Amino acid sequence: MSSTTVSVPVQSGPSARLLQLFEGHRLTPTQRRIAHCLVRNAADAPFLSSVEVAELAGVSQPSVTRFAVALGFDGYPALRRQLRELGLTEGGEPGSVRESPNDAMRNEQQQAVLAEIANLQHLAAVLADPEPVLQAARLLAASRPLPVLGLRAASAQAAGFAYFAAKVHPDVRLLDEGGSMLQDRLQRAVEAGASSLICFALPRYPRELMDALTFAKSAGLTVVTVADSAFAPMGSVSDLLLPAAVGSSLVFDTACAPMMLGRVLLQAMCDELPGAVRRLEEFEQQAATRGLFLG
Repeated sequence: MSSTTVSVPVQSGPSARLLQLFEGHRLTPTQRRIAHCLVRNAADAPFLSSVEVAELAGVSQPSVTRFAVALGFDGYPALRRQLRELGLTEGGEPGSVRESPNDAMRNEQQQAVLAEIANLQHLAAVLADPEPVLQAARLLAASRPLPVLGLRAASAQAAGFAYFAAKVHPDVRLLDEGGSMLQDRLQRAVEAGASSLICFALPRYPRELMDALTFAKSAGLTVVTVADSAFAPMGSVSDLLLPAAVGSSLVFDTACAPMMLGRVLLQAMCDELPGAVRRLEEFEQQAATRGLFLG
């Protein structure tokens, strides 16, 4: 599970004013659930007690209090006063204003998809300057072996990258488990000749990931990091940081943009790796001979 800022597409009406209140705050999954509950009940929110909010969101009453504190209020009463000042009902009575037609057409699931599309569009704009990706590709293609690091929420991104990288790179080593042996595995990669490492870092950033990157730097590895933000804490121990935002409209983060950035980086690596096309063709021939795939 991840905690990150609440970010959804721009809307109008009471929900929009509530979302502006939540914008920029780092919330846990439970707190996001409360936020989503308030958005769904925007017209009634200024009149709900903390107990009622807890019941609607399916959380404990202390969780509602912690949610208010996370937003910078002294407690839930202060948050409720702010909700009333936002004029969510506009008529002074609970439920007197309903969502706009656009709000009704865009449910929570649609909003999450639209938010992820916005992240991909932002990534496309960033890639207008391809040099950072090309620089990263040159570093990673030259590393023998190539360690690929990703822990907890980022382990899926690391595993996907390593799976495809292994089709064109002669020696890829996936590091997706923390613990006391992680530094040992990094040290063995360095001793085998590794010069660079790629790391996927997504919220909530594991402390052991920072420790691993610090060790990698001290061991002489050049660190390339794909993170959700240019301001991710791993930036301080990265030689090159490539940002790709994660979606936070659902209880669990979505990471389509980091995955896409990883695939773009792989494409650039293929151009840097001698024999990459030949390796892919050989794999396809072997797959056909062995009947690996149904289609």
